[in-house]
Amino acid sequence: MSKWTLSAMPDLTGRTVLVTGATSGIGLIAAREFARAGARTVLGARDVAKGARVAAQLTGDVEVSELDVSDLTAVRAFAARWRGPLDILVNNAGVMDVPLRRTADGFDIQTATNALGPFALTGLLLPHLTDRVVWVTSQLHRMARPHVEDLAWRQRPYRAMDAYTESKLDVVLFSAELQRRLSASGSAVRSVLAHPGIATTNLSAHSRSNAINRLPFLLNDAERGALPTLFAATEDIPGNAYVGPRGPGSVKGHPKVRAASRRGLDPEAAAKVWAAAEALTGTMTVHPAG
Repeated sequence: MSKWTLSAMPDLTGRTVLVTGATSGIGLIAAREFARAGARTVLGARDVAKGARVAAQLTGDVEVSELDVSDLTAVRAFAARWRGPLDILVNNAGVMDVPLRRTADGFDIQTATNALGPFALTGLLLPHLTDRVVWVTSQLHRMARPHVEDLAWRQRPYRAMDAYTESKLDVVLFSAELQRRLSASGSAVRSVLAHPGIATTNLSAHSRSNAINRLPFLLNDAERGALPTLFAATEDIPGNAYVGPRGPGSVKGHPKVRAASRRGLDPEAAAKVWAAAEALTGTMTVHPAG
């Protein structure tokens, strides 16, 4: 396949896309391109005023809806307000390598934002979904091991970077188990994964890992970093496909289907992490749309 660029995006007229974390970085670029391709594009934004300012700069059918994925009450309220079909859900919102802060639900903020909130949102919106869920993960999921007994760092000493990498492994495992359940139910909905490689965004601005951003010639810029998400959302790829940059180490380059880590493809681990997330969030997927 030739190098995939924005020119390959299909016409999305008549389709509805929800992007979380769409007010900056890769989420904003992805939302911009969905709208430009003709989709009704919903920005799920914790800060509605900021979301409105962003929406005003975009071309196309764009709207803003209040959504804080780190708060299960807010996630449930958002899902209860949703009306009509949802073709593509992009679970993009994320935080990285931040100090311990507990949410109202008692989760650490990274696990809540990166994993448990998107898990709950996906389960609650699944009856509306017609096409696919795109989970935005990270190559750093390869550094993690699942801790099903303590997903939200309630029992272990909190380590900020480990919390980030584990949350991104959780997402990879969620996708695997969701796809297994969708396939078993006969649903045509797909669960897929995307990662940006290492992209020069503000995600790691406060992190020790931000040092690598001083070498931009080695990395994807934010525009290129958004391509795997757009590819995963619009190309005809198999369920649980893992899309990332095609260059060495999947650090930079145009998107292609690659492979998640061995741990991320472990079906037993996926089922256990899924069950733990269900217990923590009180949400589950029962009747997938087909």
